[in-house]
Amino acid sequence: MTARFPFSAVVGHEDLRLALLLNAVHPAIGGVLVRGEKGTAKSTIVRALAALLPELEVVADCRFACDPAAQDPACPDAPHGVATRRRPASLVELPVGATEDRLVGSLDLERALTEGVRAYQPGLLAAAHRGVLYVDEVNLLHDHLVDLLLDAAAMGRAHVEREGVSVSHAASFLLVGTMNPEEGELRPQLLDRFGLTVQVAAARDVSTRTEVIRRRLAYEADQDGFAANWADADAELAVRIEKARAALAGVTLPDTELRRIAAICAAFEVDGMRADLVVARTAVANAAWRGGDTVTEQDVEVAVRLALPHRRRRDPFDEPGIEEEQLQEAMQQAAEQLEPDPEDGPDDDGDGGGSPPPEREEQGEGEQPTQQPQQGKAPSEQPPAAPAPGFKARLLQVPGVGEGAPGRRSRSRSNSGRVVRSSTVDGSGLHLVGTVAAAAPHQIARGRTGPGLAIRGEDVRLAVREGKEGNLVLFAVDASGSMAARQRMSAVSGAVLSLLRDAYQRRDKVGVVTFRGASAEVALPPTSSVDAAVARLRRLRTGGRTPLADGLLRARKVLEVERLRDPRRRPLLVVVTDGRATAAAPGHDPVHDAMRAAALLAADGVAAVVVDCEQGPVRLGLANRLATALGGVGLRLEELSADQVAGVVRATRAA
Repeated sequence: MTARFPFSAVVGHEDLRLALLLNAVHPAIGGVLVRGEKGTAKSTIVRALAALLPELEVVADCRFACDPAAQDPACPDAPHGVATRRRPASLVELPVGATEDRLVGSLDLERALTEGVRAYQPGLLAAAHRGVLYVDEVNLLHDHLVDLLLDAAAMGRAHVEREGVSVSHAASFLLVGTMNPEEGELRPQLLDRFGLTVQVAAARDVSTRTEVIRRRLAYEADQDGFAANWADADAELAVRIEKARAALAGVTLPDTELRRIAAICAAFEVDGMRADLVVARTAVANAAWRGGDTVTEQDVEVAVRLALPHRRRRDPFDEPGIEEEQLQEAMQQAAEQLEPDPEDGPDDDGDGGGSPPPEREEQGEGEQPTQQPQQGKAPSEQPPAAPAPGFKARLLQVPGVGEGAPGRRSRSRSNSGRVVRSSTVDGSGLHLVGTVAAAAPHQIARGRTGPGLAIRGEDVRLAVREGKEGNLVLFAVDASGSMAARQRMSAVSGAVLSLLRDAYQRRDKVGVVTFRGASAEVALPPTSSVDAAVARLRRLRTGGRTPLADGLLRARKVLEVERLRDPRRRPLLVVVTDGRATAAAPGHDPVHDAMRAAALLAADGVAAVVVDCEQGPVRLGLANRLATALGGVGLRLEELSADQVAGVVRATRAA
C-alpha cells in the first residue's frame, strides 16, 4: 500500500494543522471545514491526520466498531461476543457522487437473493464511526446526502429505513470537509455544523514554495523512504494527542473565561449558542494540547480565530473571516466587561449599560430615501438607481422534472438521488423490492424448493431516482426613462441580488437583460459569481424609449447560447415591463414585433413570468397580453417578492 504523505512534513498551514489536531484531541468540537483555492494541499493534510489518531479497541465481531467498554445496546450486530481487537482509526472518504444507500447502508442484496433473508449492509457512516469522515468538495454534495449527514452529525447516530428494514446504529465521527469557494458556497445549515473553519492559500514566499516543491518531489521519488524519515515526528504528535486526550477531563474552564467567551460571541452577533459551545470546547482542547490545566485568555483567542469566521458570514456578500483589528477590539471589550466598576450605577437612559444602537434615519423601517432626478439632465443621463435592499428568497422552482444538471433547486432525474419508483426500461441501479416483487409469484412455477429466489431477466427492475438541479433565472428588464423606470430598476435589482444569494448556495445561474433607447443589452451575463453580479448591477442605466421586442429577442439569444453550453440547465424568464412597446425597426409595428418575439420564446418552451409595472388609475393591461403570448403568467410589480414569484412559477407550464 502506498504510504500517505506525513502530517509533519506538510509545509506551513499552521492554523489548519492546529484545527485538525484540536479536533483529534476533543472530537466534540465538531470537525473542520477547510476553505481554499485549488492546489493548496487541503486533501493531503486531511488524509495524513488519520495516521496520528490513537488505535481503537473494538468488539471483534462487530461491523460498527463498538467500544467494548461502552457497547451500543441498539447495535445491529448485538449481542456481541467477548473477544476484542485493536485497529487503527478509520479515514472514510465520501465521494461527491455517492448514493444514499452508499452513505447510510442498504439491504444485503446477496443474502436476500440467495438465502431469502433480510440483512443490513452498513454504509460509510458506519465505517466512519469513531474515526474521520472526509468530504472533499463538500459544497458540491447533493442535498439529500447533506440532510443525512446533518442528522448523523447532530445526533451521533444514523437511522436507516430501507426496504422494510429499520436500523439504528452509532455514528460518531470527526467531520472534515474541504471546498473551493469559487465553485459555490456551502449550505448554511451544514456550514454551521462544522466546529472550526480555516482559510488556506498558497504561500507567496519564495523560500516556502521552494521547500514545498522539494518535499513533494522527494515524496514522489520514494514514498516509503520519505514517510520513514518523518515517522518519528509523526509518532511524537500521536503521543502528544493521546496525552492531551487523557488530560482533557482535568482542564478547568474558569467562570471568567466563560464570560469572556459569551461576551465575544455576543459582540460578533453570531446566531444561536453553538458558537459559544464550540469556542469553549476548543479553548479547553487548546489548553490540554499545550499542556496546561486551566483555560486562559490566550486559549480563548485561539478558539475564536478558528470557530467564529464562518459564523459571522450572513450571506455571500459578506467577506469571510475576522480582521485582526476586529478580533482585538472584541477581546478588549470583553475584558472591560469582565472588570465592572463597582461605583458605576445604571445608565440614566435605562438601556442596561450596553452600547447605544446606531442612529436610524427618519424614515420607515425598510424604506429607502427617494432619489430625485438631477436638474438639467435628460432621463437617459440620470445615474443608475441604487438597488433596493434584498429580501430572503423563497425557493423558486421551474415546474416539471429536468435532466439533472447538478444543483439544489428544481426536481430532476438523477443517478444519485432518492429512489422514487421502479422501472423496466430506465433507471440507475437495481430496485431490489421491485425485482423481488416481480419474481415472487413465479417461484413455485420455476421449481424453487429451498431458500433464495429464482430470478430471471424479465424480473429485473431498475431504480428511478430523483434529485435536484440548478437552473438559469434570466431577468429581462424594461429600463426606459422616467422616475417609474428608476423605481422598477431599484426593485428588480434588489430581487436579483436576493435571488443571487440563494443561487450562490443552490448552484444556479442568474442573468439580466435590459432594454431601453433603441436596443437591448446584456447587463449581467449568466453567472454564479456574486462579485461580478454586484459590480454589473451597480452600473445599470435608465432612460429612453422601450424596445420591448429587441429585449425579448436578446433574452432568447442568451438562453440559446446557454442551452448550447449546458443543455440540461432549464431556464426561467422573468420579464419586468409595463407591456408598452415604443421602439422598433423602421416600418415595423413595435407591439406586433413584441408579440412575435414572445411567441418565439413560447415555442422554445421557456417558462416565463411577466411582472406588470404599469401604474396609474387607467391600466391598459398590455403586460397581461405579453404574458399570454409567452405562455406564462403575470403579476404586478408590488408583488415582486420571493413569496409571490415562487407561487407563480410553480403554476407555470412545464418547460
